[in-house]
Amino acid sequence: MGSRDPAWLLAARALLGTREAAGSANNSTILGWAKVLGVKVLGIIYNADSVPWCGLFVAHCLRAGGVDLGGMKVGVRAKAWATWGSALAADRLAPGAILVFEREGGGHVAFYVGEDATHYHVLGGNQGDAVTIMRLAKTRCVARRWPTGVPVIGAPVKLSSSGAPVSRNEA
Repeated sequence: MGSRDPAWLLAARALLGTREAAGSANNSTILGWAKVLGVKVLGIIYNADSVPWCGLFVAHCLRAGGVDLGGMKVGVRAKAWATWGSALAADRLAPGAILVFEREGGGHVAFYVGEDATHYHVLGGNQGDAVTIMRLAKTRCVARRWPTGVPVIGAPVKLSSSGAPVSRNEA
């Protein structure tokens, strides 16, 4: 963990290990994030952690980090994050950048924590039904974003390709 991590990434790191509930039960923590954010940000009434929650996690952490979520209309949808904030070039990535990925049946959104030659290391929700750090192929990344008006502090972080598991489907 870098001492220069933005507040929203610190909030995300504090939630590592949070898991959705098994079966038809729901994790009250995850549902609590949805209640605070509401329909205005999420775009839907979110009432079950079986509904993909990577976008909900990103919205919750950004808000917890003091970021204005203005302009976000469907934050629960991963691909909605591909146009939120400001575009960031791959060589300008810094911890906390919002990365959007293509996946079978939809998308995935998570925070950049580093990279190796072929994969981004991302901290996200709904990765194996939990908040984890995983590796996703760079070729699947469709957008790199940063909150508008917030200075980018930091630079790309080079990491070993060992350690974090490779994710192939974040549903």
